[in-house]
Amino acid sequence: MTRSRILATLVALLALAGTASARIQVEPVERDGRDLIPIAMDFGFEQGGSIEISIKHPVHLFTVEGADPVDKTRYGFFITASKADTALENDIAKGGCLLDDLDHTLVLFTFEDMQSHLSKDGDEYKFSYTIAEGKAGEYSLYYTKCVPNSAVSFTITVDLYNTLPNGDKDYLSAGEKPLPTMYMFAFFTFAAAAVVWAWVLFNAKQTQPGSVKRIHWLMLLLVCVKSLSVLSKSFMYHVIRVHGDPDGWNVAFYIFSAAKGLMFFTIVVLIGTGWSFLKPFLNEREKQMLMLVIPLQVFANIAADIVDADGPALAGWLEWRDLFHLLDIVCCCAILFPIVWSIKHLREAAMTDGKKVRNMNKLILFRQFYVMVVAYIYFTRIIVFLLKSTAAYNLTWLADFAAEAATLAFYLTTGYMFRPVVDNPYLHLNEDELDLEEIEMRVEEGRSL
Repeated sequence: MTRSRILATLVALLALAGTASARIQVEPVERDGRDLIPIAMDFGFEQGGSIEISIKHPVHLFTVEGADPVDKTRYGFFITASKADTALENDIAKGGCLLDDLDHTLVLFTFEDMQSHLSKDGDEYKFSYTIAEGKAGEYSLYYTKCVPNSAVSFTITVDLYNTLPNGDKDYLSAGEKPLPTMYMFAFFTFAAAAVVWAWVLFNAKQTQPGSVKRIHWLMLLLVCVKSLSVLSKSFMYHVIRVHGDPDGWNVAFYIFSAAKGLMFFTIVVLIGTGWSFLKPFLNEREKQMLMLVIPLQVFANIAADIVDADGPALAGWLEWRDLFHLLDIVCCCAILFPIVWSIKHLREAAMTDGKKVRNMNKLILFRQFYVMVVAYIYFTRIIVFLLKSTAAYNLTWLADFAAEAATLAFYLTTGYMFRPVVDNPYLHLNEDELDLEEIEMRVEEGRSL
């Protein structure tokens, strides 16, 4: 994939992001014959929270020619606790009708009921439901039908919100309420880290000439971009809280997030392979890894964010969401290969080169960095996902907090390990030290003998 194609793909994804993340969702359903269609997923309602539904008139039902008259009581909408998804699929597999499953569903209305909810101008059906006392929790809204060989077309608009003490609407889920403040705090934290790192670099440049490398400035730029990423995310959640729509802040977040992802994994590979410290250029295998995996990982991250926030009513939405998350994990794991290759080269160099102590020090440092990268990827991709899936409906923000805390810890530890000091074994190079490319050649010559 050429650079121009990669850029075009990212621009297209960012254009799609303009409609993502809204809590006032507009979901078009066109001649869809699925028995179960998710409309809005996993929203945490507090007591007094509401669902407002508007469906454009008319609604079109399609059946096979010669079928019995349509029973509109067999088509409808319901809400259910988010953890009941598996039970719903089991009911459908057994041939049951979800509109009759009172254990797992709360039916809001059927197509038969819609006529009584027609607006005065006759353009749409309107319905609202308020979460009663003692019923707070995380709910999902579904459409279902219990008539085989039939399909439906409609356009539905859904408002999901909680209520503030002053009576205003709060479009954030119960588990998202702390996020605007949390991400603003994260911005100040990462901005402070950027200032400290800049001071370290300028101080080292004055007192230890030659210890500051280009990679250190890239690390500073990464922290600055990360700061802008969490700042835009804070504004995005704040605007969603007030208006129910990110109003363009999601586009800013995706831009900074894409830049951050691209820089982060590039820097991880460059540090892990010793580039700009141990050798003047990347070998062909590492270049291919960079050109393939890093753009793909950025693409997967942006696509996953957009799919997560976009309409679940689209056919195949769940499959695409899981695919992009899996692709993200695979790319993160693939990034580790250049680090493993560097560790392998250093191990061989330590066995063949006379400077064993120095090479062993580097090998130990590389191993520590490798373990740290593995732990970071595992925590942010697996543990954070599990935390978000299992946390109480009003505590899901803890997953975001854990991810940002892990990122900060990773940045601080990496900065400390590879800081610009003369006695750092990663940076301690003499003019007479063997270049890694030369070491590789000697290792290969030894094998051939």
